[in-house]
Amino acid sequence: MRSFDYSELNTKKWDGEILNYISKIGEYKGRQELFLSQKPKVLENLVELAIIQSTESSNKIEGIRTTNSRIKDLVLKKIEPKNRDEEEILGYQDVLSTIHESYEFIPIKTEIILQLHRDLFKYSDKSIGGKFKNTQNFITESLENGESIIRFTPLKSYESEEAIKLICESYNREIDKGEINPLILIPAFIHDFLCIHPFNDENGRMSRLLTTLLLYKLGYVVGRYISIEEKIEKTKNTYYQVLEKSGYGWHENKEDINYFVKYILGIILSAYRDFEERVDIFDNNLSAFEQVEQAVNRKIGKFTKSEIMELTPTISKASVENSLKKLLDKNIIERHGKGRATYYIKK
Repeated sequence: MRSFDYSELNTKKWDGEILNYISKIGEYKGRQELFLSQKPKVLENLVELAIIQSTESSNKIEGIRTTNSRIKDLVLKKIEPKNRDEEEILGYQDVLSTIHESYEFIPIKTEIILQLHRDLFKYSDKSIGGKFKNTQNFITESLENGESIIRFTPLKSYESEEAIKLICESYNREIDKGEINPLILIPAFIHDFLCIHPFNDENGRMSRLLTTLLLYKLGYVVGRYISIEEKIEKTKNTYYQVLEKSGYGWHENKEDINYFVKYILGIILSAYRDFEERVDIFDNNLSAFEQVEQAVNRKIGKFTKSEIMELTPTISKASVENSLKKLLDKNIIERHGKGRATYYIKK
């Protein structure tokens, strides 16, 4: 079995793009502290939307879906799940909420990972929750035509428990030493978790929950307000590609993790940029129309109604629609396409 020793990351040379990402994320994190202390009411408006989007997107990556209205009602506990997909969606939301509320008290160790995995199946009749895999599995990608392709062959089932124990111990040891930047350690840990693929099911969703947990524990709480899972879902093809590239030679400790580190840092940086944009919009006591107008002004190229709704979660769908109609009437934007294919551009 391959070795797991994150102290070796200290000897690697990281390219300029990765170092630039780390520097910029550090700057955003510094400003994040100011927002948290000075604008708590503004930030409260973002939390519910982020939980809904994270739950929807992380499940969508795995092909687990329901309607947007039911996603929201499930998350808000207004309805009961009606099928297996909705059971899995609700289980994900429960674990995500646990992380949001208690991340300071959740240590990174094998027993905790098993408990989080168990809770993913809280509403399911499956008996695999909280248990390591008992058969060989594979990292696959589902194509739009319904076919699946194998991206990577993980560790064998009997190796999984020991491997998870080793990555947790090495990660905690290096975090305590403080010699390696946590923005390098976190994607390294998540990459190893995915390559180990320790469970029969839900490895992908667990990896995204663990990413959120690790970021929160080290002060990068942007995922509480902006959905990191949604950003991964929107770049799903790239996600699979970098995971595959970084997996070459993994079993022999010869992998190049730069691809995966760069991808994860790009996702985090994008979330921080969106975070500051939305705080700016909410912080000015603007009317619904003014919020939509400001959101439109921030868009480049074509945009959709749903994209504007994401930037203005404190106002209703009807208010967004009315505001877009006013902008159309004022000849500030123009509409193209019909139905779900409708999009807008600034004139």
